[in-house]
Formats: sequence, structure tokens, C-alpha cells
Amino acid sequence: MLTQNLLSQERKMKLRWFVTLSTMPLLGVVTAFGLVPQNQIGLDDTQLTVQEIHLNIAPQQTAAATFWRNERIQRGDTVAEVLSRMNIDDETASSYLRSAPEAAYLRKMPAGKDVQAETDSAGNLMSLRFLNENGAQVVIEKKDGKFQAKILAAQMEKRLFVRTGEIKTSLYAATDVAGMPDAAAHQLIELFSGDIDFHHDLRRGDKFTVMYEMLYSNGALVSTGRIQAAELINKGQTYRAVYFQTDAQHGDYYTPEGKSVRKAFLRSPIEFSRVSSGFTTSRFHPVLNKWRAHKGVDFAAPTGTRVKVTADGVVEMVGKQNGYGNVIMVNHQGRYTTVYGHLSRYASGLHKGQRVAQGEVIGYVGKTGLATGPHLHYEFKVNGQQHDPLRVSLPDAKPISAAQMAAFQPVADNFTANLDLLRNTNLAKLD
Repeated sequence: MLTQNLLSQERKMKLRWFVTLSTMPLLGVVTAFGLVPQNQIGLDDTQLTVQEIHLNIAPQQTAAATFWRNERIQRGDTVAEVLSRMNIDDETASSYLRSAPEAAYLRKMPAGKDVQAETDSAGNLMSLRFLNENGAQVVIEKKDGKFQAKILAAQMEKRLFVRTGEIKTSLYAATDVAGMPDAAAHQLIELFSGDIDFHHDLRRGDKFTVMYEMLYSNGALVSTGRIQAAELINKGQTYRAVYFQTDAQHGDYYTPEGKSVRKAFLRSPIEFSRVSSGFTTSRFHPVLNKWRAHKGVDFAAPTGTRVKVTADGVVEMVGKQNGYGNVIMVNHQGRYTTVYGHLSRYASGLHKGQRVAQGEVIGYVGKTGLATGPHLHYEFKVNGQQHDPLRVSLPDAKPISAAQMAAFQPVADNFTANLDLLRNTNLAKLD
């Protein structure tokens, strides 16, 4: 019994040593100890060996707490309002951000953009980060009581998205339902506008599948990128296009067989409009009050609507001419001529002899000349003779070259397989 009491007291002593030693690092002393069966090291049951090791340990410094906050810019925001929502109460920071050139984009940042701020517990601004108009990250930091700014090159990332939809009322309504950005919808229209008249040819039940890139900088969305592949089923006929980079600087869209998707001419020089008067040999003129031929197509659109040249060419005339009012005439390949009349104004710097590229804005809708309201009068001439721009057979652009067909085909086959797989799905992202 006495032996058991001694052993029990020894265990209590060991426990006290353990508790004491556990707290000693706070006092700058570390004690090394071991709990090993005594009979293995030849010690008596009542003996305990402890060695103290003194270390020079400096008292730990508690870092000042800082907090990160994220805020989304709202329409009409001021710098003061953004800081207030971030619980920043720092007049020095507010004054700097309202006047510093480095913060100029912050003061005009559009709604929906994000701003991140680091603050201390008192609400003082320590650093601020946001993406500028070029996608680069602007970092504003407080150093030695003063704010300094630096710009970090954008870390660009491309993500591939897929959207599918069915047209019930209009293409734009369908792309909105599918969650497709307007910029990608514009590209889709431009892509197939050589084959489809989007003002008249679309039907309820037509379907589309689009694979397009979205560009991110430092994890934040910057802009909509290029369509990589697309399919549009119009009145039962399937149209497909895939993008192929022909060299380091150039690329274009082709059918899976290698034919150019783009026609040499666009069907329409205006994106958003309706045909108010078609091509006819007899029309009652609303200004002249008599019957006469109308050798073009009138697209009704608000004043100021952008007018695009429908094909590569050379400007033949810029100025006023009779009933056309302000007019532009463009020559294409020596054989074709397009005419754009009743304009309110011309693109800045446009002049005779200037080369223009398909889709380039050359003027703006107006109602100059013999016009009762704002619209574009558009003519398409072949060897000087007017033809119906909406019905004339348009020449194709160049197909993929024979030398590049071997490189093109695997790309086209891959995109075609994905379009087959993804048709009629609502997949948000393709990894």
C-alpha cells in the first residue's frame, strides 16, 4: 500500500511538472522533458530528471488587424459613396482618390465593376485595387503615411462559354433568355448575315448554338471575346461556322468544309432596322407625289444609327447629290458599287479615295435630300446597274487555302463534334 501511495504521489508530481512546463514558454523558458518507463533507463521509481534550456525568445508582437472588403460600383456613384459603403472613414484617402490622376478611372468607373479595399480596424484605407479600362490592375497603397499607385499588367485569361436557344419572338430576345451577351449576339448576326436576312428570314422555332470566349483580367470579367464556333438552323437549313487562325495576325470564319462563311458583301449595312421600302420598278414617291422606280432598299432607323460599308472597297464619292442628300458611294473590285443616301453625317475623316473594310462605320442615318423621315437608302450596283440588295446573289470570299487545309480540318472537326454534342443544351461553360 505504501509503495502504491508513493507511485501515486510521483504521478501527481509529474502532472504538476507537465502543467508547469506547458506554461513556461510564455516566460521565455523552454523545459525539455521525457516520459519514459523508468525501468527501461535504470532509475529508481522516486527519481525524476529534468533539464532546463534557456532560450532568448523575444515577446511576440501582435500584428494590427486589417480587413478586405469588396464593393460593386452602382450607377451614379461618387468616390465618397463607394468609401462609405466600405465603412471607410478616412478624409486623407477620400481627398486623394477625388483628385489623383491614378484614380481617374475609379471616378468614372461604370456600374457593375468591382473595387477591393483593405482597411484597418479604425476604418482607415490601407490599400485599394481595381481594374482600369485596359484590364490592368491599379493598386493604391499607403506607405509612410502617403498614398502611392502602381499598375500591374493584366493577367488575361480566356474562358469558353456555350449558349443555346430557340427563337420565339426575336433573335435578341432568345439570346437574352439564353444569357448570351449582346456583343456575342452582334457577332452571330454579322457572321451569318451573308446568307440570312435577319430582318425577314428568321422564323419561330429557329435554333442557335454558340461557343464564344469571355476575357477575364485578374479574375474579373473584362469583355466578350470572339465566337469560336456557331450553328444557326433557319427554316430547317443548318448554317455552321468555325474560327480558324490563318497566321499570327489573321483569322476568319469557315464552314466545316473550308468554304468562307463571309460573303464578299453584307446583306444589310445596318444592324437594327426594318425595311420601310423595298426594291421595285414602281413606287409612289412620298415627296414627289408621283409613281417612279425605287432602285434600292430603304432601312428605317433613328437618326444617328451607324451605317456600315457592306464590303471592302474604295470610297468613290462623299458629299451631297440631288435627292440622295448626303451620300457615300463605294467601289468594290471595279465591278460593284454600293450607295448610302440620306445620311445625317459622315464618319470622321472619310474622304474620296480612302480604302474601307467590310463592317467599318462610314456614316450615320439621317433624312437629308428627298426624305420624309430618318432612314438609309441603300443601292447595290453590278456594272452600273441596280439590283435588289436583299435578293442579288452575293460573291463568296476566298475559301481556306489548300496549303492550310491539313491544319484546318482537325480544328473544324473538333468544333463540329462539340456543336453536335451541345445542341439543345443549356450548358453554361465548356472546360
